[in-house]
Amino acid sequence: MEAYANWLPVIAALIAAAVAGGLIAGLLGVGGGLILVPALDFALQAAGISPAVALHVAVATSMATIVPTAISSSRSHARRGAVDAAVVRRWSVPIVVGALAGSLLAARLEPAVLAIVFGVVAFAAALKMLLPIDHIVLRQGLPGGVGGALIPAAIGAVSSMMGIGGGTLSVPTMTLLGEPVHKAVGTAALLGLWIAVPATLGYLFAQPPDAAELPPWTVGYVSLPGLALIAPLTWAVAPLGARLAHSLDRRKLTAAFGVFLLVVALRMLYRAWH
Repeated sequence: MEAYANWLPVIAALIAAAVAGGLIAGLLGVGGGLILVPALDFALQAAGISPAVALHVAVATSMATIVPTAISSSRSHARRGAVDAAVVRRWSVPIVVGALAGSLLAARLEPAVLAIVFGVVAFAAALKMLLPIDHIVLRQGLPGGVGGALIPAAIGAVSSMMGIGGGTLSVPTMTLLGEPVHKAVGTAALLGLWIAVPATLGYLFAQPPDAAELPPWTVGYVSLPGLALIAPLTWAVAPLGARLAHSLDRRKLTAAFGVFLLVVALRMLYRAWH
């Protein structure tokens, strides 16, 4: 009975994180992974899972939940003509390669390194939400050549290491390069699928050195019970967030989530050094 009691905080956190992640994704168009990863990391440790594997499982499971969400979201944006086919053609291959490489690398990194990556990117995302920099354009049009391929490859790699779908990085990158924001959001939804599928495969086929410390029913680093619980909840709640977005003050919501992200970023950086 005590063993089951230890998992009650995990189940509660999974449900709360899934609902919050779906709402935030619908409200602000950002990935629920920014909520799911720290929530899962905290819950797994609360249930007695070693910190040496908890963050890896959180990142991998969050990434796996993005696959069905990205399918639904990208289809919706495509029906509205909000996907830039030219960007998808140019970015698909490098973003897939980057995502697979990122997951394979993350599976071998120390938890402290993953925490630093998550903390730094979450801090940058928080600053973007809090500062009025939405209309800055560095250049018109995507760069070509090797440099142009390195941008989506880096987005795929960092996103897969964080357990997020890529919109947090790809949307601001595309808008900085002159892409209209509605096209950037729709295109990022489809590219999120190109990130989630190879990254999830990388985590599923990972061979954790501390396999004995993993939660039950974990394949590679992906928690199957976590995936089964989170994915349908996030899928169901995201449309509600999208509807609420039309009745609430988006700027205030964005600022509030930016403050939340700052706290998350600082916690992850604290985790890295302790």
